[in-house]
Amino acid sequence: MYTRRIFPVMGVIKWTRRHIFLFLFLALIPVFLFDVVGLKWLHVPWLPLGVLGTAVAFIIGFKNNASYDRLWEARKIWGGIVNASRSWTIMVKDFIDNTHAKQKRTDAELQGIKRELVHRHVAWLTALRYQMREEKPWEMHLKAKKSNREFRENYFRVCEDETTLESEIKHYLSDADFTEIFAKGNKPSQILGIQSRRLKTLMNDGLIEDFRHMEMTNMLVEFYTLQGKSERIKNFPYPRQFATLNYLFVWIFIILLPFGIMEGFDSIGSHILEDLANHESHTSIGHLIQEFIAKHFVWFSIPFSALISWVFHTMEAIGENTENPFEGGPNDIPITDMSRGIEIDIRQLIDDTNIPESYVWKNDIVM
Repeated sequence: MYTRRIFPVMGVIKWTRRHIFLFLFLALIPVFLFDVVGLKWLHVPWLPLGVLGTAVAFIIGFKNNASYDRLWEARKIWGGIVNASRSWTIMVKDFIDNTHAKQKRTDAELQGIKRELVHRHVAWLTALRYQMREEKPWEMHLKAKKSNREFRENYFRVCEDETTLESEIKHYLSDADFTEIFAKGNKPSQILGIQSRRLKTLMNDGLIEDFRHMEMTNMLVEFYTLQGKSERIKNFPYPRQFATLNYLFVWIFIILLPFGIMEGFDSIGSHILEDLANHESHTSIGHLIQEFIAKHFVWFSIPFSALISWVFHTMEAIGENTENPFEGGPNDIPITDMSRGIEIDIRQLIDDTNIPESYVWKNDIVM
């Protein structure tokens, strides 16, 4: 997630620079054939090309809207995780006491139980964000692109690539819990299962009574719900048939675009030549320069063609790089920063010690 007031335009240009050179080259080929080789018939009528461009624009808009919906839904889900985590911690802090205890516990023992439940919740957050950062088949091609790989290496950091889940989660769990969790599949689900089992033990010991146990269990159900919503977005991509056709249609338009623009620029050059015919002097340097430009005015179609191609392709690429909000890109939901913020917040609520500092991010890109 970018935190600057203005999106860094130079960063976008660097990110797309290879495609810019490609668009210039694609526009250069038909102009060279048209003006130098003399293939004056080599052009496409603008009307069908304009209809195609309009259709492509609608398709790109539809994809970008769908990608934004996925991004915004993911942000709402993790906003719910933030709120539910605070609610869970308040319950842990206030519900667990000796009021109905079969065996009274000291304040230090009660604090240890509260710390255990909160730390286990931090372990759930950590396991969930690592699960969300795992690569899916439809995400790999984005990370494999040279421009994306360079941008990732030079401009921002992904903490989940720097450390393993085991090293991050171990100090929040007991050895028995750690062994149990990593012996099974879905680690966040297993952590919530251990939390539920621990609540049952606390109820049997009288440290929480039935009503409090029910409320805390409902919070675990809420965590399962939020986890399931995150998994739904992570595990179900933007439909690949739409994404593939979008990509195909954009490139068809980009390839045909120079052939449609040339004729318009050549007509402008012809009009300029007609106006120059009315000049009193046909031998002045100014007249000769204008005449030369008019005869070869079709070459000005190259930068305009590249610009239009860049706009269409970049909008399509932004939608493509936004459709997976957990993949570890600069436009993602900052689940790592949110998880650390939640950890700091809830551990301070129970007066815990050795609370970590917030992450330090590069180039105003928060992950």
